[in-house]
Amino acid sequence: MKKYSKILLLLLLPSFAWAQETLTADELFLQARNMAFEQKDYTQAIKITEQALQQAPEYTDIAIFLGRLYTWNDEIVKARALFSGMEIKNEQAEDFFLAYASLEFWNDNELKAVQLIDKGLAYHVNSTDLRLLKAKILNSNDQYNEAITTAKEVLNINENNTEAKELVAAIKANNTKNAVGITYNFSHFDKQFDQDWHTVTLSYKRKTKFGSVIIKGNLANKFGDSGAQLEIEAYPKISKTFYLYVAAGYSDNVGLFPKYRTGVSIYANLPKSFEAEAGYRQLHFSNDIWMYTLSVGKYYKDFWFNLRTYLTPDSNNISHSYTGTVRYYTKGKDDYFAFMAGTGISPEENRNNLLNNETFKLKTFKIGAEYNVSVNKTNLFSFSAMYFNQEYRPNVKGNQYDITLGYTKTF
Repeated sequence: MKKYSKILLLLLLPSFAWAQETLTADELFLQARNMAFEQKDYTQAIKITEQALQQAPEYTDIAIFLGRLYTWNDEIVKARALFSGMEIKNEQAEDFFLAYASLEFWNDNELKAVQLIDKGLAYHVNSTDLRLLKAKILNSNDQYNEAITTAKEVLNINENNTEAKELVAAIKANNTKNAVGITYNFSHFDKQFDQDWHTVTLSYKRKTKFGSVIIKGNLANKFGDSGAQLEIEAYPKISKTFYLYVAAGYSDNVGLFPKYRTGVSIYANLPKSFEAEAGYRQLHFSNDIWMYTLSVGKYYKDFWFNLRTYLTPDSNNISHSYTGTVRYYTKGKDDYFAFMAGTGISPEENRNNLLNNETFKLKTFKIGAEYNVSVNKTNLFSFSAMYFNQEYRPNVKGNQYDITLGYTKTF
C-alpha cells in the first residue's frame, strides 16, 4: 500500500509545481503578504514576492512591498538597490517615498530620508503619512521646533489625527528645558554601623544647545554626623555619535563625602543600537583614589542591557567592580523596570565614602531593582531597593539595605 502511495505522490508533484507556477502575480502577492504578516516568515515571503515581481516587473505595489521585506529582514543593500532603481525611473507613488524614507531613517541616514519625503510631498501635497514620518525624523534629530511645525501641518489637514496630536504632546514634554528633583536615600546596616544613614539630594537640570547641565546639593546624616556636598555635572555633545560626561564635586565634610570628586567619560552611540563608554572617576579623601570605568550597552526591542566595570589600580594589583543592569521599558524613556546585580562599590553610589581607607579592595555583592514611572509626562517618580553583602573588614561581612525614593518635575 505504501508503495502505491509513493507512486501516486510522485505523479502528483508535477501538478503541484505546475499549479504554483500558474499563480498570477496578484495571487502570489496575496500569498506573500499572508506569509509576512500572519506567519512572520520574511525569508519565504521574499522568495514569493520576487517570483511575483518576475511575472510583473512594472507592478509598483509588489516592488515596494519587496523593498519593505528586504528592510524588515535586514537585507539593507538589496532594499536600497531596489528603491534606488525605482527612484531613477522617477517613481511617484506615495508608498514608495514612505518605504524608501523609512529605510534610510532606520539606518541613520536622516538627511536622505527627509530629502525623499520632501520630494514625495511635491507629488502628494496633502499627505499626512509623509508629514508624520518627517516629524518623527526631525524629532529624533533634536529639531524639535521643526518637528512640531510639521506635526501641526498634519492637524491642519486633519484636525482629528490622533497620532499627530500625541506626537506634538510628546515632543513638547520631551523638549522641556528645566527639571527640579528631590531624592531620598535610606541605608540600614545589620553589623557594620550602629546608626542608619540618610541622604537627601536636591537637583536642578537645564538643557542647552550644547548639552545638559545639572547642579546637585547632597545633604547627609551618617555616623551620627551631618554634612553637605555640592556637585555639578554636564553632558556636552561632541557629535551625533559622541558626547561627554564631565563632573566635579566638593565637600568640607570629609568622611561623609570625599573632599573632591571629578569624573570624565566619553560615550559613543554605535550601530545596531549599541553604546559604549570609557572614562575615569577620582575621589580625594586623605589621598586620591583613581578608578577607570568601561561599559557597554545594547538596546533590544523594549530592553536595555548594560555591563559596567570599575578598575582601581594600586602598587600591587588592580581591584575590579562589575555591575550588570537590565531595563524593561513599559512606555517611554522614563517608564521602566530595572534589575541590577554586581560586585564591588561604585563611586556613583551614596556609599562612596566607604571607598576610603582602601575598603574598595574588600568583597561586596549587590542586587537590586528599580521602578520609574512618568505621570502626565512632566512628573517623574522613582523607587529602588538594593541589598549589599559587604566585607567591611578582611573575612568579616555584614549586610546593608538601601531604599531610594525620587521625584522630578520637568517644565
